[in-house]
Amino acid sequence: MTDSRRARLYEELSKESRRYLAAYVLFNQAIADHLGLHPTDVQCLSLLTAEPGPLTVKQIADMTGLTTGSATRLVDRLERGGYVLRAPDPQDRRRVLVSPVPERIARVTAVWDDLGQTWQALLDDHTEDELEVITRHMRRAHDLSHAQMQRLRSRPKPD
Repeated sequence: MTDSRRARLYEELSKESRRYLAAYVLFNQAIADHLGLHPTDVQCLSLLTAEPGPLTVKQIADMTGLTTGSATRLVDRLERGGYVLRAPDPQDRRRVLVSPVPERIARVTAVWDDLGQTWQALLDDHTEDELEVITRHMRRAHDLSHAQMQRLRSRPKPD
């Protein structure tokens, strides 16, 4: 591949990435509005249900980039809505574990399932090798995003 072609592809990918990310943020807002939730709450529920077990508020804060105080308020909202339960950690009674309530999560899942078929169709024309590349890219982008969030948090805010 020539350097100029690669440069054009990077430029196109950069533009399409910005459009994709903006579309996803706006899509998440539409889901949240539809459910009567805050967009961060929807993402927290997504993260909670992707984990194999309950999480502490500190873990939720780390995953979302929120302060522990903001994460506590987020969990408070989700608990009031019946989406999560708090329970003492059996390993350490000083800690509290937060877990999703399956029956209430079903409300969110129903919206995702309704919309998910069209998302699945978007991937149907890709080969298995292409799906592996997409998955690898998303996993690496996830890891890079978290590293960059930590980097940003360690810097002073601009004036």
